[in-house]
Amino acid sequence: MPTNQAAWLDGKAEKLRVAEAEMPKAGDDDIVIKVFATAVNPVDWKIQDSGYFIKTWPMVLGCDAAGEVVEVGSNAAKRFKKGDRVTGHTTSLLSQKPADGAFQSYARLSPNRTAHLPSSTTFASGSVLPLALDTAAVGLYSAHPAGLALPQPSLHPQPSGKTVLVWGGSSSVGALAIQLAVASGAKVVATASKHNFDFCKSCGASEVWDYSSPSIIDDVVASIKTLGGSFAGVYDAIGEQEKSYHAVLPICEKLGGGTVATVMSGPEKVPENVKIAQVFGINDSTAPIWEGYVTSALEQGKLRCLPEPMVVGKGLESVQAGLDANKKGVSAKKVVVQLD
Repeated sequence: MPTNQAAWLDGKAEKLRVAEAEMPKAGDDDIVIKVFATAVNPVDWKIQDSGYFIKTWPMVLGCDAAGEVVEVGSNAAKRFKKGDRVTGHTTSLLSQKPADGAFQSYARLSPNRTAHLPSSTTFASGSVLPLALDTAAVGLYSAHPAGLALPQPSLHPQPSGKTVLVWGGSSSVGALAIQLAVASGAKVVATASKHNFDFCKSCGASEVWDYSSPSIIDDVVASIKTLGGSFAGVYDAIGEQEKSYHAVLPICEKLGGGTVATVMSGPEKVPENVKIAQVFGINDSTAPIWEGYVTSALEQGKLRCLPEPMVVGKGLESVQAGLDANKKGVSAKKVVVQLD
């Protein structure tokens, strides 16, 4: 019988501790995978530092897991079988159950947030998708107060007549938001550092602007007006006053108002014609995307695993180094730890 180990968080501001963990068990609606690669997100080190969200200690963090299916629940068997290569969004932050965290040798997943990985996609590449995809999708496709209400993504998108601003286009969530918005037939204007302009355009952005430019508000407004169509709103993948709100709110206001979907809590002061949609990246509304879009889009090259993985080590002992690396900051890359 296989044994499980995890990188445990014992308390606020504690370093991760690698030790034995109970083997996850699949309920009727679950699968269990052997984790081959896991990606690191800012939420991981922010929770490590603050203890926020955690109600029961110790806990296993980690939202992104790619690996091989080892156990399948009776209902999950409609889509998955043992030996399948998959990537999925682990949700221990929601369930408060260690079995549902990615930073361990074996993890439990919901089929609603899991997709088959094509043989051409490495586990390291596949691990960059889950949390970013769900977070981007909730903000793009949910109606207000959760998102921008774009049409669902398609392998053969038709022009929707909508234009979206993605602020922070080179971030993990931003890169997925650009790709998904384009797959919904929208035109995308993005912001990034100058050295990431080409990256954002490779994701599908029509125009990219330097977020640090003193003329950024006027530049983006003019760009969106030139592209034409109906302004659908802003996907703010940064969500901070000094880094995004100071610009996205007046941009939205100048374009006649609309919704700003943000990954963080909203700003204190909002123009009258602007609505704030706070995105929480765990929502069953994304299930059709996982079930009917992700795998085919990966196979056809219409969805790419971006940003590319930056592997910082192998084994659970390297997960803490991964959190530290992400906290220092990465640009157009996603920190990944290979576990096997």
